[in-house]
Amino acid sequence: MSKEEIEFIGKQVKDMYGTYIGKVIGTITDIDGSVQTVGVDCGSDGLKQIPFEQLVVQGAFVIFIPRWRLDAQRLLREKGLTLRRIRALIDIVSENDDMKEDAELIHEKYKMKLLTLDETEKQIKDKLEQRLADLDNQLKSIRMLRFDAKLQNKSNEITDAKYESVKTHTVEIIEHIEHEKAEIANIQRRITDLSVENLERAQSPKDVHSAAVSYLGKVETPPTSQPNTPVTAGEGVGNNTPPSSAPKPVAIGADGAEDTQDSDWLKRISSS
Repeated sequence: MSKEEIEFIGKQVKDMYGTYIGKVIGTITDIDGSVQTVGVDCGSDGLKQIPFEQLVVQGAFVIFIPRWRLDAQRLLREKGLTLRRIRALIDIVSENDDMKEDAELIHEKYKMKLLTLDETEKQIKDKLEQRLADLDNQLKSIRMLRFDAKLQNKSNEITDAKYESVKTHTVEIIEHIEHEKAEIANIQRRITDLSVENLERAQSPKDVHSAAVSYLGKVETPPTSQPNTPVTAGEGVGNNTPPSSAPKPVAIGADGAEDTQDSDWLKRISSS
């Protein structure tokens, strides 16, 4: 094991929003010595084996990264790259029609990749919706607990200090939940942006060359020959309107690149 992998053992584990999860007590390794899972003592929830890729050492703590976040980021990277390559393919064909046949072969490859990513996207969207539903249920439970504490305080069952303690902790948990909901909403928006671009491409002509015409507007139709008619002096001078310019290429918006906001959780963890 590497030094970084050994550093996991004995450290406290927190999620990306500062909530404690448990303590690392050991690892399970493969035959080549690489870490497969990390054993985390989660108290009453028992020992949990967490995949190594979902944990990151950050100072004195180990940070747990939820699976939905890793899957969503991977989807954004792969789909963004696939769309950029399709765009580059269209650009190449629009500039050199002789490469049309070669480009069509590669186009089929990326079209199949998009179909696979679309299925993955559907699964991730379902996971995100389920996670949002879970978070909403947690919010209801926390608010009910806080209200009941207020009721107990008003009926002199608990002191003001105890009520303030409950209030402080519940506010902190609510902030964590709202942070996670905001990140999920951001990822959903980015996935939707890529889906819109994909839909536009699906509605374009099937032929790659036609797609180049549709997206870039660079291919011009050859001018038809016109009979030369004599023009008398002064006739039609100043009445000729210049031809309209060809439409400019349309740039792709979302590209699946990492958002700078995605690193905010590291700052939150460091300051917590």
